[in-house]
Amino acid sequence: MRRLLALIRKESYQILRDPAALLITFALPPILLFLFAFAVSLDVQGVRVGVVLESDSPQARSLAAAFAATPFLQVTPARHREDVEDRLVAGELKAFAVIPADFDTRLLQGQGQAAIQIITDASNPNTATFTAGYLQGTFSGWLQSQGTTANSTARIDVQPRYWFNPELQSRRTLVPGAIALVMTMIGTLLTALVMSREWERGTMEALLSTPAALGEIILSKLLPYFLLGAMATAGCAFLAVRVLGVPMAGSFWALMLISATFLVPALGQGLLISTVSKNQFLASQLAVMTGYLPAMLLSGFLFEIQSMPWLVQWLTYLIPARYYVSSLQTVFLAGDVWPLFLRDMAGMLAVGAVFFGLTRLKSRRTLD
Repeated sequence: MRRLLALIRKESYQILRDPAALLITFALPPILLFLFAFAVSLDVQGVRVGVVLESDSPQARSLAAAFAATPFLQVTPARHREDVEDRLVAGELKAFAVIPADFDTRLLQGQGQAAIQIITDASNPNTATFTAGYLQGTFSGWLQSQGTTANSTARIDVQPRYWFNPELQSRRTLVPGAIALVMTMIGTLLTALVMSREWERGTMEALLSTPAALGEIILSKLLPYFLLGAMATAGCAFLAVRVLGVPMAGSFWALMLISATFLVPALGQGLLISTVSKNQFLASQLAVMTGYLPAMLLSGFLFEIQSMPWLVQWLTYLIPARYYVSSLQTVFLAGDVWPLFLRDMAGMLAVGAVFFGLTRLKSRRTLD
């Protein structure tokens, strides 16, 4: 124990003397959180659309006013579709709706579904889908307010309910994912440099010549970064809840337990990279390619896993961040759902066991 504590103290001093480690631990988390909270957004608000009013009837003007009153749309009125087609091609508008001259006649004949025309710019399919949905939803709401539906013989009143995120704010899902990226960066990238740094500086020979066992050397490298990861998690949770205003339905201790479990595969992956690579530059590149990028692309943070090809879906089970992102979003949005937490924690521990097993196999007390 005295040898282990001495090695931990030595590694702690080395961390304090490393500006890059302190920068990644304490400066990167708030930067990433603020970027994903404000700069990156999946919400579609204030979409610029055009409304072509070819009819002067009271019903047509009422529908145009309904479009203008929608908070998600920024309406540009026009009298002819030629006035908005060029602006749609130029990218100034994302869509436009045409209220035809025979709007009243077709509406009275029960042809509500064909009463208007909606044209969208599909160069961005996600934005086009949301914009068309807003326009169609506004039209359907206006029809119901007028006592008219697409089918005059059957009236259907649809009232949607959104669980866990009723305001449909993307920030509430992006911020937990950003915490996962921060923990991946701290756990994988920093530990990927610890052993390779010893090799580059020529101090590994001195460590191997001490009475300390190989397991003690490895453990002394991990515990300080485990503490750094726990501190970063607590700081990220504070920023997310108190500064960014993201509500957390679950408990803080559940969040810390899940994060501590995630550090096992993250630290194990970084240590494995550091063991097989004796160069810090190569170790950092491997950490980014095998840790950070998969965590961003294959964890379900930005892209739905169910939408990926089946082979890629199977590959995501090897990514620890897949389980971590799922549990983090559950803690923030739904609460403490322990059956889900235990399943994800078991997956993270299994991946971590593989990483530590490979690290032990690749570790030697020789210089070759």
